[in-house]
Amino acid sequence: MAVKTVLVTGGAGYIGSHTVLQLLLGGYKVVVVDNLDNSSETAIKRVKELAGKSKSNISFYKLDLRDRAALEKVFSSKKFDAVIHFAGLKAVGESVHKPLVYYDNNLIGTIILFEVMAAHGCKKLVFSSSATVYGWPKEVPCTEEFPLSAANPYGRTKLIIEEICRDIYNAESEWKIILLRYFNPVGAHPSGSIGEDPRGIPNNLMPFVQQVAVGRLPTLKVFGTDYKTRDGTGIRDYIHVVDLADGHIAALNKLDDPNIGCEVYNLGTGKGTSVLEMVKAFEQASEKKIPLVMVGRRPGDAEIVYASTGKAAKELNWKAKYGIDEMCRDQWNWASKNPYGYGSAENSSKKR
Repeated sequence: MAVKTVLVTGGAGYIGSHTVLQLLLGGYKVVVVDNLDNSSETAIKRVKELAGKSKSNISFYKLDLRDRAALEKVFSSKKFDAVIHFAGLKAVGESVHKPLVYYDNNLIGTIILFEVMAAHGCKKLVFSSSATVYGWPKEVPCTEEFPLSAANPYGRTKLIIEEICRDIYNAESEWKIILLRYFNPVGAHPSGSIGEDPRGIPNNLMPFVQQVAVGRLPTLKVFGTDYKTRDGTGIRDYIHVVDLADGHIAALNKLDDPNIGCEVYNLGTGKGTSVLEMVKAFEQASEKKIPLVMVGRRPGDAEIVYASTGKAAKELNWKAKYGIDEMCRDQWNWASKNPYGYGSAENSSKKR
């Protein structure tokens, strides 16, 4: 079988870099484009180191998807079998304060990408969507058929892009598109060389826990302790980032199915874990005490969200392999080796 060449947008980011590594190890050729707005070229260097003899199969271009001429150049230089589209801003809180920045970056960048793909006859796409498109689900687990609604501008950009994908497919049935709705990605590559490196104050639980554990932040705020859950804290579906990366390979393989049109799959474990359960697992993995400050609920937070994963298991032949102990072990391995992410302490304070 001929070696496939895949374009990965946002491939220097957290989920992108782990997926690029799995692609290289799986024998793919990979071209990464990333504007490095919220990522680091160091991630690409480390992916190359981890890829061993496959490292010659990756090339990197620093560019913004809104720069049509630069993107055209990349598409003119290589023929792509498919695109995995991660690139986008992703901080929920920031999106509420800067909606236009999010609509401009996430929507305009995506529309230009799709136009350039179409012009070059590349019509196979895996899109990085999110469980945020379920809004506040009235029941769990969330199935792919649930009604969609987004509670913030970030979630709305994901929802709008999903709708754009459905419209493109309805207009031109030769497109093959898979929308992957992720739940809560955590953990890192077991080597500890690549992981999540959020700029400034993290938005999500685990990077926050990690920064407390390495001494960058004094305490962890727990939002909401009066939910109707086992211990009063919110419940989420956490998924190991390597499992998530493997889910993208499974989706890429599925694009070869002649019957695929525009299809959507949840990627999660199908299990809910509370905030306090996750903190406890991390304390065990790191042998560090995480000081907690209990505060009121955060507006917009749902009580319990976890995935129904049967469709991905049946149709993609994919299932999450790792539990929260492995997620926390690998997250701590990355954090303890890279307390300031890909940067140093000096750079980190400048970024805030």
